[in-house]
Amino acid sequence: MMMNERKAIDLAQGWELMQKGITKLKNILEGLSEPQFSSEDYMMIYTTVYNMCMQKPPHDYSQQLYDKSRESFKEYVTSMVLPSLREKHDEFMLRELVKRWANHKVMIRWFSKSFYFLDFYFIPRKSLPSLNQVGLTCFRKLVYQELNAKVRDAVISLGEQIDRVLLKNVLDIFIEIGMGEIDYYENDFEAAMLKDTAVYYSRKASNWIIDDSYPDYLLKECLKREKDRVSHYLHSSSKPKLLEVGIPFVMLTQFSKMLLNNEDSGCHALLRDDKVEDLSSMFRICSEIHQGLDPMSSIFKQHVTAEGIALVKQAEEAASNKKVFMRKVIELHDKYLAYVNDCFQNHILFHKALMEAFEVFCNKGVAGSSSAELFATFCDNILKRGGIEKLSDEAIEETLEKVVKLLAYIGDKDLFAEFYRKKLARRLLFNKSANDDHESSMLTKLKQQYGSQFTSKMERMVTDLTLASENHTSFEEYLSNDPNANPGIDLTVTVLTTGFWPSYNYFDLNLPAEMIKCVEVFRDFYQTKTKHRKLTWIYSMGTSNLIGKFEPKTMELIVTTYQASALLLFNSSDRLSYSEIITQLNLTDDDVVRLLHSLSCAKYKILNKEPSMKTISSTDHFEFNSNFTKKMRRIKIPLPPVEEKKKVIEDVDKDRRYAIDALIVRIMKSQKVLGHQKLVTKCVEQLGGTFKPDVKYIKERIEDLIARDYLERDKDNPNIFWYLA
Repeated sequence: MMMNERKAIDLAQGWELMQKGITKLKNILEGLSEPQFSSEDYMMIYTTVYNMCMQKPPHDYSQQLYDKSRESFKEYVTSMVLPSLREKHDEFMLRELVKRWANHKVMIRWFSKSFYFLDFYFIPRKSLPSLNQVGLTCFRKLVYQELNAKVRDAVISLGEQIDRVLLKNVLDIFIEIGMGEIDYYENDFEAAMLKDTAVYYSRKASNWIIDDSYPDYLLKECLKREKDRVSHYLHSSSKPKLLEVGIPFVMLTQFSKMLLNNEDSGCHALLRDDKVEDLSSMFRICSEIHQGLDPMSSIFKQHVTAEGIALVKQAEEAASNKKVFMRKVIELHDKYLAYVNDCFQNHILFHKALMEAFEVFCNKGVAGSSSAELFATFCDNILKRGGIEKLSDEAIEETLEKVVKLLAYIGDKDLFAEFYRKKLARRLLFNKSANDDHESSMLTKLKQQYGSQFTSKMERMVTDLTLASENHTSFEEYLSNDPNANPGIDLTVTVLTTGFWPSYNYFDLNLPAEMIKCVEVFRDFYQTKTKHRKLTWIYSMGTSNLIGKFEPKTMELIVTTYQASALLLFNSSDRLSYSEIITQLNLTDDDVVRLLHSLSCAKYKILNKEPSMKTISSTDHFEFNSNFTKKMRRIKIPLPPVEEKKKVIEDVDKDRRYAIDALIVRIMKSQKVLGHQKLVTKCVEQLGGTFKPDVKYIKERIEDLIARDYLERDKDNPNIFWYLA
């Protein structure tokens, strides 16, 4: 039995059916009276397309249907869409475009749905553009390319005068026409819009400059306007560009002179006049702009630097100002740190500006005193009993906290540590600390901020004093248990550990007989505790209480060991020459001049000098002033301290040399081989937290290590070093 084959649908017959559907679609799109498509309508067209594509050659009409679909798009756009758009202008043209674009997308969806089999079967097999792409390309080539400039100009010129929904719909066409890319939006619309925006704000800026006022509210309105434009109808990618060419164009070009540098209302003026609210407002505006905070933070840095340098200059001009310099620096930092935290919302740019400003003038030093010395002296005045800073316990803690933070700006932190250690030693040894808790608190603050290595020696000094106190108690017990071990006078010895304390000049002073017995007794006691440690006596740090029997009355004299040794010479001699005194004491000329000056030329003249001039000479003679008298029963005769600044700097330089040598060896030991520049860079980076090393000095240390066979140069490249194990 034979089956009847289905009769093939020819192209004319099939397309006539398709054409009826297309005509109906056009009538619907044009608003003519036409019933909507039913499911049966779609199914009939779909089935016909399917059959025409699945027929055997030569009746497979897939390519013909594809071509006719493309022609249908073109014919409709040419005959209906373009004429309707060409006859309209401005807002009417925009509304017509939105309508025609929406209709065109409906047509694309209809073809994609009705001719689905083409998209599913024929188009992928032939690697052809989909019907959706064909429809979009047709509109882009015939409508968009002809009208995009006209549309762009209409949008820019009418802008805020028409409703935002229409604007958004129009601009969506620029985006959708790119089929997933925003190139058409950027090139055909955005570029011109940004240029127009810049011109618009340029005109506004000119008016603001003429008015010579600070248009805070105007700038806020402009920023709000641009943000609204982006949120309501512009593409989100336009926001940073808009803010960069719009408000920044005003602020950072034409308007920057008035906004930032105007004598009466610019950033300089606001800082000068402490206009906190205006500064906050300016910051908020500039923060909305790409790189808008850069010039403002730069001005802030210049202003703070200038104020700091002015403080340095004031301190240079008057000695009294030097004493309050640190207090003023703290007040300056408090003021502008509050600006950074409040006005500038804790922004990192302004923290950096504040840091760089303080680094400039905090490292200048004042009247021959380095910043490291000034910081250490300021701390000493706070922590020692009778210092010039009279503060409550709470205020002391707060001030010390601020000093530690300010230390971050100083390059030579190791120099500060050495000055601080020297002054701490004097406070500890002479019982000058006002409060032990504050001393410990300061060391804790320094340790937390700069590490345990920074404070290790200082902490051991404090521990040493505790051990020394226990040692003194043991000595008193030793004396009470052995009647033969009586030194003859009251004796207190503070035993310190070498290495923790600052180095002191040691001289083998010829002690008076009264003191020799004391030394011998304590030495015998100390040998009962340990036989492996050697005592070195630092007489320059000692004090003595003497009874002076003057004819008017007897007085107690508080003097140094050097002064006491000199005065006790007059128990056995009425008159002594300078040369006799220096010979008997075995001290240097400088020390003898200082102590004789303090006893014969200063406030308390315990000795009479011949001739009676205010300076000490090697030809002078001295006698005990038996007529000396004062109202007090007890007086302290100060001995001017030796200028230790040079010694401190020398000690720090020596420590730096050791630190650089050790670091270079440590780096090279781990790397084995390293280039010159990398080695220097690593040294600068790793030492930067303690001090800023001179690159030339690092090179000198490298040369010295080469000479000592720790390193060697590469034979082929002298700028490469090898570590020698």
